[in-house]
Amino acid sequence: MIVTVTPNPALDLTWHVAALQVGGTHRADAGQARAGGKGLNVARVAHAQGAAALAVTTSGGATGAEFAAELAAAGVPHTLVPVAAGTRRSIALVDEALGDTTIVNEYGTAPSAHEWTALTDAVTAVLAGERRDVLGADTPDVGPIRGNRPSSGVSAPEVSRGGADADAVGAAPADVLVISGSLPPGTPNELLPSLIRLGRDAGATVIVDTSGPALLVAADAGASVLKPNQQELKDATGLEDPIDGARELLRRGAELVLLSLGAEGMLAVSAGWETHRDAAAQSPALSILHARLDAPLAGNPTGAGDAAVAACAVLMDAGIRDPEQILRRATAWSAAAVLMPLAGEIHPSWPDLEHALTVTSRPVASRPVTSRPVTGQEPADPKESR
Repeated sequence: MIVTVTPNPALDLTWHVAALQVGGTHRADAGQARAGGKGLNVARVAHAQGAAALAVTTSGGATGAEFAAELAAAGVPHTLVPVAAGTRRSIALVDEALGDTTIVNEYGTAPSAHEWTALTDAVTAVLAGERRDVLGADTPDVGPIRGNRPSSGVSAPEVSRGGADADAVGAAPADVLVISGSLPPGTPNELLPSLIRLGRDAGATVIVDTSGPALLVAADAGASVLKPNQQELKDATGLEDPIDGARELLRRGAELVLLSLGAEGMLAVSAGWETHRDAAAQSPALSILHARLDAPLAGNPTGAGDAAVAACAVLMDAGIRDPEQILRRATAWSAAAVLMPLAGEIHPSWPDLEHALTVTSRPVASRPVTSRPVTGQEPADPKESR
């Protein structure tokens, strides 16, 4: 089962305009509203493709009520933790003339310490396959985020469950935990490492899609897979060369970096194994695969990265950890998402897109990194890696 966590969900609002003009007045048909945030988009795609997925997030205020109603109508299995602050909004303006999309994202408001604890309790429960409508008798209203259930404090808020077969999905322990999206201002520094530890302690593979300093925090905390784009990687590491940036994430402990290149496709950077000519021993070295289509696709790229994460999660949930297979599926689903008007969907032509991909191996100077291969297994015999 795949569990997704969205610390900063949003009510996604999308309008299509004939041509977007800065400073101009535009008319549009009625916009579309959808429960969003990167983790929600991941869960939508995975669920639509037949995988067992459950989304955990928060909702609050009037936008949160609309958010919860749309999510329930969509049938995506979910657990919602109520919070006092209103759920933020994300506005997408699609320029039909250019095929471009302009996005305005509200920052969001961080939940209270008590509400963060309720969220981590909800994650703990679904990772273990527990089904409960109210989490715990007690949760603290102050103190650090932690994975173990507290023994004293104030009562936990009710946590609502919903979506098609939510109870059935939640009855199985999770094999993959996806933590996806931005963190609202004021989020405790310990939240992201705590969520990653919860996943690792439950035996789940942890995939993180975030940005800024949180990307480095995720690598340090033991996330197995990270999925930045080029700008996010540069902002986080300060390194101009994206390969050097990916190498830094591997050095910090990640096993696989899926690096979005926009119209240029995607890279899978992992710590492979090479045999030195002057020794029988092996040492970890960089493996770089590049997947791309012959021509870029026009459309709405808003949920392309989320579709890539969904592909990775679905394959890893099925026990597939080969970087090339993951890269092919992630690139195809990402491209198929561009063809859809709303984030959280992929076009049914994705198998054709996957077949049309060109995948090449990039040479790289031998600069070993300290990391384990994505399989998690070091070959017993040096010959096995040739």
